[in-house]
Amino acid sequence: MTTLTINLIFVITLILILLGINVLLSPRKPDLEKLSIYESGFSSVLNARQKFSVQFYLVAILFMIFDLEVILLFPFGVTLYQNSIFGFWIIVLFIIILTIGYVYEYSKGALKFTRTSSNLNEDINNSISGRNTPFYKI
Repeated sequence: MTTLTINLIFVITLILILLGINVLLSPRKPDLEKLSIYESGFSSVLNARQKFSVQFYLVAILFMIFDLEVILLFPFGVTLYQNSIFGFWIIVLFIIILTIGYVYEYSKGALKFTRTSSNLNEDINNSISGRNTPFYKI
């Protein structure tokens, strides 16, 4: 048997043992809250067509976009001594474009939360009672 086969058998066995220990020793105390459907942080008891703030999702998407820059900069950092001056200026241009995008998003107010949770609760109550109020400002 090769080293790879032995390693694969060891890893699969370890995974099965740890999963078995988890199933045997983990406490099982389900209650109504744990068994309820949870999606997007909102209670599923209310109307499915109510308005909600997309600010959380917008910030998450922007985080993903600007976080990917680290992944794209890593190969440059690894091969820094082998890159020419052309590679350096490509990275400088890349960082400038990302900075312009960040400044644009910040200037539009996409990174600022405009309402507190108490105001959101008021808006939910108003939308349920039929009074439509704007939920967020961008």
